[in-house]
Amino acid sequence: MANSTNVTPSTATSRHPNELDALYRISGMLAIGAGQQRSTLAEILDVLDSELGMRRGTIMLLSPDEQELRIEVAHDLADGRRRNIRYAAGEGITGQVIRTGRPAVVPKISQEPAFLDHLHERRKSSEEISYICVPIAVGNEAIGALSIDRVFDEAVSLDEDVRVLSIIASMIANDVKARQALATEREALEEENLRLRHQLADTFRPENIIGNSKTMREVYRAIHQVAPTDTTVLIRGESGTGKELVAHAIHYSSPRANGPFVKVNCAALSESLMESELFGHEKGAFTSAIETRRGRIEEAEGGTLFLDEIGEFSLPTQVKLLGVLQDRQYERVGSSKTFKANVRIITATNRDLEKALTDKEFRQDLYYRINVFPILLPPLRDRKDDLLLLADCFVERYRQRMSKDVRRISTPAINMMVAYHWPGNVRELENCIERAVLLSTDGVIHGHHLPPTLQTSDASDTIGEGTLADRVAMVEREIIVDALKRANGNTAAASRDLQTTGRILRYRIQQLGIDPKGFARTR
Repeated sequence: MANSTNVTPSTATSRHPNELDALYRISGMLAIGAGQQRSTLAEILDVLDSELGMRRGTIMLLSPDEQELRIEVAHDLADGRRRNIRYAAGEGITGQVIRTGRPAVVPKISQEPAFLDHLHERRKSSEEISYICVPIAVGNEAIGALSIDRVFDEAVSLDEDVRVLSIIASMIANDVKARQALATEREALEEENLRLRHQLADTFRPENIIGNSKTMREVYRAIHQVAPTDTTVLIRGESGTGKELVAHAIHYSSPRANGPFVKVNCAALSESLMESELFGHEKGAFTSAIETRRGRIEEAEGGTLFLDEIGEFSLPTQVKLLGVLQDRQYERVGSSKTFKANVRIITATNRDLEKALTDKEFRQDLYYRINVFPILLPPLRDRKDDLLLLADCFVERYRQRMSKDVRRISTPAINMMVAYHWPGNVRELENCIERAVLLSTDGVIHGHHLPPTLQTSDASDTIGEGTLADRVAMVEREIIVDALKRANGNTAAASRDLQTTGRILRYRIQQLGIDPKGFARTR
């Protein structure tokens, strides 16, 4: 590579107006800072071409890991070709410029063997081309390079081009660096925002509810929104999903937290007892009314009344409950005295109330009164992400209650639980874990500790059950799988763990159809 020859001062002076005009326009583009970086740099290359006759301008930037050069923008080069071309960090003249931080000038590319010509295939041109490349650097740190072509002309000072391009590269460097800093700051803010949102979600999560799945986070947000108010809440969900826990969370997150929380299981009361249970009765109101009794509404004064399974209310009782919701007033059975009800009412049901409306089993006006703020609890089969979290929580609970050293759940048992559809939801899972902790004798919950409904060959990845041999094989398979998991798939280590020979273990592995490689953890 060689430097260009100088020309007379008068020739150089005649270029200055165009150069100053180009610099003025480029500085204006960068000062505005509008639009995407690539479009701004493309406009700069257009100015170099139209004002200074610098063709095929190209700006290359180092990748974040500084391992390769990427074409940020190239004049008269299709985007598809631009994206497909990559340079190693020190490759070619451009790589050398970035590595050394010094400009490079090639007066005639036909005479320069180091010139790669990957982009524009200049050597196919009939014209002799001069090539100039200057570093884009901030201080001593090169972050890219600006290169241009010029038709070779003895009368043109390439040194003058280097000076102009160096000024432009310096302006580009500041703009690129500022944009990178802004992008880094924006990314940091987004990460912080995401962290705070998760932290906020954890803050809102009631202590009595377990789960981090997306659907449960929506439930937590709903609880946080409605808890500070006296709005009537309808909690919907299948049996065993934790509707009472949500009602507790709303109550204890509300201004009524110091007041009573009174639960009424509407499904457990007959129609004859429901009215007396809710509103109370006066002495002598009916045959067995030997004394005056306060109702549940009165007991919940200043607090929360939770009406579980409200879909089981009879139509006459629904009418009276509607009066409480509308006017906050009620009368005891056998009395004409009106009482004020200072209670918040939370209801829950697993019934399809819309179908009950159609079947005339539930009053439409009551439906709209209780359905002010509905919260839908997902079934456990739709929140499998929370399954192991819940299982571990129940293991810890019953381990402490039973004073048993149960430390973990085996892989086959986990597979069984994940494959199961859990019609009884969280309540069924808790009962299963209680049984398993009770049956465990070695500090581990195995598949055979779970109820028979979970012990299917598809769910547990076992060979099935039925005969004594099948059951023994199922237990043996589970023990071997646990040992292989601990040994990272190493059969020799697993045989030592099980205090048997490698030959015997390999034979049983083959007989049971176990693949040890599946338990090797990748690093």
